[in-house]
Amino acid sequence: MKSKIRAELAELIGILLGDGSINVYPSPKYSTFYRVKISFHADDKEYLAYVKNLLWKLLNVEAQENYRKNEKTAELLIFKKAIVEKLLKLGLKSSPKWNRAVIPEEFMNPELGKYVLRGYFDTDGSVVIANNNGTLYPRLEMKISPSPMQNQLIELLEQCDFRPNAYDIGKGKVRVQMNGKKVLKEWFERIGWSNPKHEQKAHLFLSNSFLPPLF
Repeated sequence: MKSKIRAELAELIGILLGDGSINVYPSPKYSTFYRVKISFHADDKEYLAYVKNLLWKLLNVEAQENYRKNEKTAELLIFKKAIVEKLLKLGLKSSPKWNRAVIPEEFMNPELGKYVLRGYFDTDGSVVIANNNGTLYPRLEMKISPSPMQNQLIELLEQCDFRPNAYDIGKGKVRVQMNGKKVLKEWFERIGWSNPKHEQKAHLFLSNSFLPPLF
Protein backbone atom coordinates (compact mmCIF):
# COMPACT_ATOMS: atom_id res chain seq x y z
CA MET A 1 0.00 0.00 0.00
CA LYS A 2 2.87 2.37 0.80
CA SER A 3 4.30 1.99 -2.71
CA LYS A 4 0.89 2.79 -4.21
CA ILE A 5 0.63 5.97 -2.13
CA ARG A 6 4.12 7.03 -3.27
CA ALA A 7 3.12 6.42 -6.88
CA GLU A 8 -0.05 8.52 -6.46
CA LEU A 9 1.98 11.26 -4.77
CA ALA A 10 4.38 11.23 -7.73
CA GLU A 11 1.41 11.61 -10.08
CA LEU A 12 0.10 14.56 -8.03
CA ILE A 13 3.53 16.20 -8.24
CA GLY A 14 3.36 15.87 -12.03
CA ILE A 15 -0.12 17.41 -12.03
CA LEU A 16 1.03 20.36 -9.92
CA LEU A 17 4.07 20.89 -12.16
CA GLY A 18 1.76 20.87 -15.18
CA ASP A 19 -1.35 22.96 -14.62
CA GLY A 20 -0.96 23.58 -10.91
CA SER A 21 0.43 26.40 -8.80
CA ILE A 22 1.43 26.87 -5.19
CA ASN A 23 1.00 30.46 -4.05
CA VAL A 24 2.54 32.10 -0.98
CA TYR A 25 2.53 35.89 -0.83
CA PRO A 26 1.67 38.84 1.43
CA SER A 27 -1.99 39.79 1.56
CA PRO A 28 -3.72 42.96 2.80
CA LYS A 29 -6.44 40.80 4.38
CA TYR A 30 -4.17 38.15 5.89
CA SER A 31 -0.53 38.32 6.95
CA THR A 32 0.24 35.70 4.29
CA PHE A 33 -1.93 34.20 1.54
CA TYR A 34 -1.68 30.43 0.93
CA ARG A 35 -3.27 28.67 -2.03
CA VAL A 36 -2.95 25.56 -4.15
CA LYS A 37 -4.64 25.79 -7.56
CA ILE A 38 -5.01 23.21 -10.34
CA SER A 39 -6.61 24.30 -13.61
CA PHE A 40 -8.63 22.22 -16.09
CA HIS A 41 -10.60 22.67 -19.28
CA ALA A 42 -14.23 23.01 -18.24
CA ASP A 43 -15.15 19.87 -20.23
CA ASP A 44 -12.67 17.67 -18.34
CA LYS A 45 -15.16 16.97 -15.55
CA GLU A 46 -14.23 13.32 -15.13
CA TYR A 47 -10.55 14.12 -14.78
CA LEU A 48 -11.28 17.00 -12.37
CA ALA A 49 -13.22 14.55 -10.19
CA TYR A 50 -10.30 12.12 -10.32
CA VAL A 51 -7.80 14.79 -9.18
CA LYS A 52 -10.17 16.04 -6.48
CA ASN A 53 -10.38 12.51 -5.11
CA LEU A 54 -6.59 12.18 -5.32
CA LEU A 55 -6.17 15.36 -3.25
CA TRP A 56 -8.58 14.03 -0.65
CA LYS A 57 -6.82 10.68 -0.50
CA LEU A 58 -3.27 12.06 -0.25
CA LEU A 59 -3.79 15.34 1.62
CA ASN A 60 -7.07 14.71 3.46
CA VAL A 61 -8.54 17.94 2.13
CA GLU A 62 -11.72 18.73 0.17
CA ALA A 63 -10.69 21.02 -2.68
CA GLN A 64 -13.11 23.75 -3.72
CA GLU A 65 -14.38 23.74 -7.30
CA ASN A 66 -14.52 26.99 -9.24
CA TYR A 67 -15.76 27.42 -12.82
CA ARG A 68 -14.87 30.34 -15.08
CA LYS A 69 -17.62 30.09 -17.66
CA ASN A 70 -16.36 32.88 -19.91
CA GLU A 71 -12.93 31.24 -20.10
CA LYS A 72 -14.15 27.63 -20.32
CA THR A 73 -11.87 26.68 -17.45
CA ALA A 74 -12.37 25.03 -14.08
CA GLU A 75 -10.19 25.07 -10.98
CA LEU A 76 -9.60 23.07 -7.84
CA LEU A 77 -8.59 25.36 -4.96
CA ILE A 78 -7.13 24.73 -1.52
CA PHE A 79 -6.57 27.59 0.95
CA LYS A 80 -4.69 25.88 3.76
CA LYS A 81 -1.26 26.83 5.09
CA ALA A 82 -0.55 23.29 6.31
CA ILE A 83 -1.19 21.82 2.84
CA VAL A 84 1.01 24.41 1.13
CA GLU A 85 3.81 23.79 3.62
CA LYS A 86 3.51 20.03 3.16
CA LEU A 87 3.89 20.35 -0.62
CA LEU A 88 6.83 22.72 -0.30
CA LYS A 89 8.47 20.33 2.17
CA LEU A 90 8.35 17.66 -0.54
CA GLY A 91 10.66 19.85 -2.62
CA LEU A 92 8.17 21.64 -4.88
CA LYS A 93 8.60 25.39 -5.43
CA SER A 94 6.05 28.14 -4.92
CA SER A 95 4.94 30.21 -7.91
CA PRO A 96 6.07 31.48 -10.27
CA LYS A 97 7.21 28.22 -11.90
CA TRP A 98 9.11 30.14 -14.59
CA ASN A 99 12.83 29.42 -14.05
CA ARG A 100 12.00 27.77 -10.70
CA ALA A 101 9.93 24.60 -11.17
CA VAL A 102 11.75 21.47 -10.08
CA ILE A 103 10.96 17.78 -9.67
CA PRO A 104 11.96 16.67 -6.15
CA GLU A 105 15.03 14.45 -6.34
CA GLU A 106 13.41 11.42 -4.70
CA PHE A 107 11.05 11.15 -7.69
CA MET A 108 13.83 11.26 -10.28
CA ASN A 109 13.90 7.52 -10.97
CA PRO A 110 11.99 5.26 -13.39
CA GLU A 111 9.87 3.66 -10.65
CA LEU A 112 8.27 6.91 -9.47
CA GLY A 113 9.22 9.13 -12.40
CA LYS A 114 6.77 7.40 -14.72
CA TYR A 115 3.94 8.64 -12.50
CA VAL A 116 5.36 12.17 -12.53
CA LEU A 117 5.31 11.92 -16.34
CA ARG A 118 1.73 10.68 -16.28
CA GLY A 119 0.55 13.57 -14.12
CA TYR A 120 2.41 16.16 -16.17
CA PHE A 121 1.20 14.82 -19.50
CA ASP A 122 -2.40 14.52 -18.27
CA THR A 123 -2.46 18.25 -17.52
CA ASP A 124 0.03 19.81 -19.94
CA GLY A 125 0.48 17.27 -22.74
CA SER A 126 -1.45 16.30 -25.84
CA VAL A 127 -1.97 13.34 -28.15
CA VAL A 128 -1.84 14.78 -31.67
CA ILE A 129 -3.02 12.86 -34.72
CA ALA A 130 -1.05 14.26 -37.66
CA ASN A 131 -1.83 13.77 -41.35
CA ASN A 132 1.17 13.24 -43.60
CA ASN A 133 -0.17 13.14 -47.18
CA GLY A 134 -3.13 11.04 -46.17
CA THR A 135 -1.22 8.84 -43.71
CA LEU A 136 -2.21 9.37 -40.10
CA TYR A 137 0.34 9.02 -37.34
CA PRO A 138 0.27 9.91 -33.63
CA ARG A 139 2.52 12.36 -31.85
CA LEU A 140 2.96 12.89 -28.11
CA GLU A 141 3.74 16.49 -27.18
CA MET A 142 4.53 18.39 -24.00
CA LYS A 143 5.40 22.08 -23.73
CA ILE A 144 7.73 22.98 -20.86
CA SER A 145 8.56 26.46 -19.60
CA PRO A 146 12.17 27.37 -18.75
CA SER A 147 13.10 25.82 -15.41
CA PRO A 148 15.22 22.97 -14.03
CA MET A 149 12.14 20.82 -14.71
CA GLN A 150 12.83 21.00 -18.47
CA ASN A 151 15.92 18.82 -18.34
CA GLN A 152 14.47 16.68 -15.56
CA LEU A 153 11.40 15.68 -17.59
CA ILE A 154 13.58 14.82 -20.57
CA GLU A 155 15.82 12.79 -18.26
CA LEU A 156 12.82 10.88 -16.89
CA LEU A 157 11.62 10.11 -20.42
CA GLU A 158 15.06 8.70 -21.23
CA GLN A 159 15.12 6.72 -18.00
CA CYS A 160 11.82 5.17 -19.11
CA ASP A 161 13.42 4.19 -22.46
CA PHE A 162 11.84 6.89 -24.63
CA ARG A 163 13.80 9.00 -27.11
CA PRO A 164 12.30 12.49 -26.91
CA ASN A 165 13.09 15.33 -29.28
CA ALA A 166 13.12 18.82 -27.78
CA TYR A 167 12.54 21.94 -29.91
CA ASP A 168 13.02 25.55 -28.88
CA ILE A 169 9.71 27.38 -29.32
CA GLY A 170 10.86 30.77 -28.03
CA LYS A 171 11.28 32.60 -24.72
CA GLY A 172 13.07 29.62 -23.25
CA LYS A 173 10.17 27.22 -23.76
CA VAL A 174 10.64 23.83 -25.41
CA ARG A 175 8.26 21.42 -27.07
CA VAL A 176 9.10 17.81 -26.29
CA GLN A 177 7.87 15.53 -29.05
CA MET A 178 7.76 11.78 -29.67
CA ASN A 179 6.35 10.38 -32.89
CA GLY A 180 4.84 7.14 -34.09
CA LYS A 181 2.42 4.37 -33.30
CA LYS A 182 5.10 2.34 -31.53
CA VAL A 183 5.80 5.21 -29.12
CA LEU A 184 2.08 5.65 -28.46
CA LYS A 185 1.72 1.95 -27.69
CA GLU A 186 4.77 2.02 -25.41
CA TRP A 187 3.40 5.04 -23.53
CA PHE A 188 0.09 3.23 -23.12
CA GLU A 189 1.88 0.22 -21.63
CA ARG A 190 4.59 1.92 -19.53
CA ILE A 191 3.13 5.27 -18.44
CA GLY A 192 -0.59 5.34 -19.13
CA TRP A 193 -3.07 8.15 -18.53
CA SER A 194 -5.52 9.10 -15.81
CA ASN A 195 -7.09 11.79 -18.02
CA PRO A 196 -9.77 10.03 -20.13
CA LYS A 197 -9.46 12.40 -23.10
CA HIS A 198 -5.87 11.29 -23.78
CA GLU A 199 -6.54 7.61 -23.17
CA GLN A 200 -9.62 7.57 -25.41
CA LYS A 201 -7.80 9.32 -28.25
CA ALA A 202 -4.86 6.92 -27.99
CA HIS A 203 -7.16 3.90 -27.84
CA LEU A 204 -9.05 5.05 -30.92
CA PHE A 205 -5.84 5.32 -32.91
CA LEU A 206 -4.37 2.02 -31.71
CA SER A 207 -7.61 0.22 -32.49
CA ASN A 208 -7.57 1.73 -36.04
CA SER A 209 -10.78 3.61 -35.34
CA PHE A 210 -9.37 6.96 -36.48
CA LEU A 211 -10.41 7.87 -40.01
CA PRO A 212 -8.71 10.55 -42.12
CA PRO A 213 -10.72 13.77 -42.46
CA LEU A 214 -13.00 14.04 -45.48
CA PHE A 215 -11.86 17.57 -46.25
